[in-house]
Amino acid sequence: MHEFHKIKRLPPYVFEEVNRLKAEARARGADIIDLGMGNPDLPTPQHIVDKLIETVQKPRTNRYSASKGIPGLRRAQAAYYDRRFGVKLDPDTQVVATLGSKEGFANMAQAITAPGDVVLVPNPTYPIHAFGFIISGGAIRSIPVEPDAGFFQALERAIHHSIPKPIALILNYPSNPTAYMADIEFYKDVVAFARRHEIFILSDLAYADIYFDDEPPPSVLQVPGAMDVTVEFTSMSKTYSMPGWRMGFAVGNERLISALARVKSYLDYGAFTPIQVAAAAALNGPEDCIIEARETYRRRRDAMVESFERAGWPIPAPRATMFAWAPLPEKFRTIGSLEFAKLLVENADVAVSPGLGFGEHGEGFVRIALVENEQRIRQAARNVRRFLASADEKLHNVIPISASR
Repeated sequence: MHEFHKIKRLPPYVFEEVNRLKAEARARGADIIDLGMGNPDLPTPQHIVDKLIETVQKPRTNRYSASKGIPGLRRAQAAYYDRRFGVKLDPDTQVVATLGSKEGFANMAQAITAPGDVVLVPNPTYPIHAFGFIISGGAIRSIPVEPDAGFFQALERAIHHSIPKPIALILNYPSNPTAYMADIEFYKDVVAFARRHEIFILSDLAYADIYFDDEPPPSVLQVPGAMDVTVEFTSMSKTYSMPGWRMGFAVGNERLISALARVKSYLDYGAFTPIQVAAAAALNGPEDCIIEARETYRRRRDAMVESFERAGWPIPAPRATMFAWAPLPEKFRTIGSLEFAKLLVENADVAVSPGLGFGEHGEGFVRIALVENEQRIRQAARNVRRFLASADEKLHNVIPISASR
């Protein structure tokens, strides 16, 4: 039997091999320190949980909800944007609640993509940025992630050499997986480019509140004129440690938001109403929980950088996000990120995400998530140090990446 067309367009899931080895090791009783999936381990703040419990006990909250989000939640998100970025949003026409930013991206792709449409996507990047459009029948043209002069040179080449002309540009700062940051001057140039070439900007700002510099990451919507071409996606998963709640937002250009809302109206009834009420309470509530989470990730970052360097694996300190983008130790660069990640599980009881899973330009790196406490991170570093000490022996039976192609 032939494979379904859309499934054929999806490559094998790179992370699955590491997940399989992880499961096998745990079945043998190994204590795997899992720094792979970006799955926040911090508890959801108590006032948010309390609001969920209070609301779920009320009659009729078990009924179908509003696909685009209940009015109070959309107003709370608009208030957040005003407070955090100085951006004014109409909660009725410029805000849609999504089932996490991942679902928002996928449904936006469904809404705006015709077969063969070209979308400019950073590489490496979070997989849904590319595969949301691939599943929708679009074509991807890769651009660099680093927000520098080379980024704009690549954009100009892409515009001039893509047939048909690209319909949209994906942005993701702070970036998953690289943790690159963008400033408002960069966004001004991007908005000018998009307006000049009449393409949309789809910005993923999931890590808006997980940053370690004094200057918080800006929103592209702060740029005058950005609202004409931009939709931005945010998530409550990291900011409020609510990953399993599946609560996010798309905000911005009314035409794009309307298209997204229409597609969603056919596909879902929105998140469970008590979750939406609790999410509104989070956005309207105290911000000390956000500061505490940020400081926890900062301490974990510092513990990782310090302990892994002592272990013989220097890792650049990320300025934001809950990830480090780590170049492979020198001796392992010939075998590639997937084989290295597999060796770490098998020989160091540590799981990381191979960079290849974020696009071919992620090869040579692994992503390390700060989802274990400082003690566990330091234990991971000790395990890695023992593993690196036996590197020559471990490499003996591994085929270099260049020879395996």
